[in-house]
Amino acid sequence: MDMEVTAWMSLHHAANAQDRRPFNRATLRRIGAFARPHRRTITVFLLLSVVLAVLAVATPVLAGRVVDAINDRADTSTVLWLAGMIAALAVAEGGLGLANRWLSARIGEGLILDLRTAVFDHVQRMPVAFFTRTRTGALVSRLNNDVIGAQRAFSDTLSGVVSNLVMVALTFGVMVGISWQITLLALVLLPLFVLPARRMGSRLARLEREAVAHDSAMSTQMTERFSAPGATLIKLFGRPARESAEFAARARRVRDIGVRTAMVQHVFITALTMVSALALALVYGLGGYLSLRDNLDAGAVVALALLLTRLYAPLTALASARVEVMSALVSFERVFEVLDLKPLVAEKPDARDVPEGPVSIEFDDVRFAYPSPDKVSLASLEEVATLDTRGGQEVLHGISFTAEPGQMVALVGSSGAGKSTIAQLLPRLYDVDSGAVRLGGVDVRDLSFAAIRGTLGMVTQDGHLFHESIRENLLLARPEATDGELWEVLRRARLDTLIESLPDGLDTIVGERGYRLSGGERQRLTIARLLLARQRVVILDEATAHLDSTSEAAVQEALAEALDGRTAVVIAHRLSTVRAADLILVVEAGEIVERGTHDELLAAGGRYADLYRTQFSDDAPPTLEPIG
Repeated sequence: MDMEVTAWMSLHHAANAQDRRPFNRATLRRIGAFARPHRRTITVFLLLSVVLAVLAVATPVLAGRVVDAINDRADTSTVLWLAGMIAALAVAEGGLGLANRWLSARIGEGLILDLRTAVFDHVQRMPVAFFTRTRTGALVSRLNNDVIGAQRAFSDTLSGVVSNLVMVALTFGVMVGISWQITLLALVLLPLFVLPARRMGSRLARLEREAVAHDSAMSTQMTERFSAPGATLIKLFGRPARESAEFAARARRVRDIGVRTAMVQHVFITALTMVSALALALVYGLGGYLSLRDNLDAGAVVALALLLTRLYAPLTALASARVEVMSALVSFERVFEVLDLKPLVAEKPDARDVPEGPVSIEFDDVRFAYPSPDKVSLASLEEVATLDTRGGQEVLHGISFTAEPGQMVALVGSSGAGKSTIAQLLPRLYDVDSGAVRLGGVDVRDLSFAAIRGTLGMVTQDGHLFHESIRENLLLARPEATDGELWEVLRRARLDTLIESLPDGLDTIVGERGYRLSGGERQRLTIARLLLARQRVVILDEATAHLDSTSEAAVQEALAEALDGRTAVVIAHRLSTVRAADLILVVEAGEIVERGTHDELLAAGGRYADLYRTQFSDDAPPTLEPIG
């Protein structure tokens, strides 16, 4: 490898090594576990690296012999044979180098695949609390930057250390064999080649860390401001000019850092080029002097000069190898940090299916506290110095009720009373701390995830959709569904006329979070998805909370289809939507304080009656008919 290239890489790695922790044996063992599936490829890769190192040393030696053969007026055949050998080595080196690069890419990309898949699958098993606390950008960085940094340990650092060690040993041995005096003098200049990389590297590290911080801030600003809600908020509060000024200030700082970084790198490379030129001048000067005094062959001088370039480069790389290794270890540890977060909700090995037929819902003395941050998150993923210590306080206190097959149970009460928390325990978004939640008489902790998802469907108030087509958003519920089935559920959700009027029909892209559709249309599309899934239990969590009267009426019609013949738990602030419920539960401060039908609770004159009177005056009865 060329000395300038090696020098630049050494400087770059020094700048990117932000942690110099000692080797962690546990980390190394885990790295070995990820490397084990690729061990045969790694072995061949390392053997080829050794062969390439040998070829790199052989070429300068043959070049020196060519010079000697010319000076000695040897036979033309000898010169041609040596030249042919050099050509053959060049071809072999090129071919083996190509094969080695393919193996390097194979190992590196394979490791990226394994690490990314492991992190992605693990993150999917994390509880909802993990996603409510984690910054998405920080998590994506683990899947991109840190995973790529980790794979360099195999594709670059590992082969570099092995091949450089072999090359240094062979080159040094050959050079000492030719002239130990010149070899030692040439090595005197090595500190001038290596030490500046350390000093310049620390300076570049500060610049690059500052640049990364500004880049991250700009990315966060763009991600938040370029989303539909963020852009709307900025326009409503009239801050485009201020936002632009903040962004431009960061961008200018990144520009300035880029200019300084480029100049530092250029000065460093220029200085090292001068050092390498001095080393070559020393070899040619002293070697030429010895050659003229017949103490050294001219070919040996040429060989020493060529070998010097093969010695300084790997020595410089080895000098920064520890930095590269530590940088890779840090990347591995950041990836393992995510993998070490244990999912709080796990499937049992002998998990069961939900019994066939109509399904009942039962809450039996359920108590629950949201997990503390240290159990579900990392400070580095929240981009804070330390995790919030709050959490762990019980929010549900002895919740018990039953919804028989086909019944509707409604949960009403003040905001923050615990209604949504109750709903989240049914699909096992969280697990109870004590008591039990049962579907069809079976504790949900004994059911398989597939059985729960196939039995229970949920519609939330935000009606979340992916930035994909209407077809793809529907098929999330049942991938094998036909177009005929899609149109049927759209008809039942009162959306078929609208979708038919769109130029692309089912292939219409709904936009980020479905913002190309109105609130009512988004909700009806999520209801259509629920209908397509054909689940036997339905949870409606404030499904009409933010809709106008017209949209709510359309959604209520669609909900009537969704609830028909199904066991349902409905959470609602608007009591008009739950008047027909078989059982109404009034939840306050994590407890059920009242239960009964609409008429029974009004007659009791308790908390439900207060809520009802707050929403409807005596002379203004509700305008919406009950669903179902």
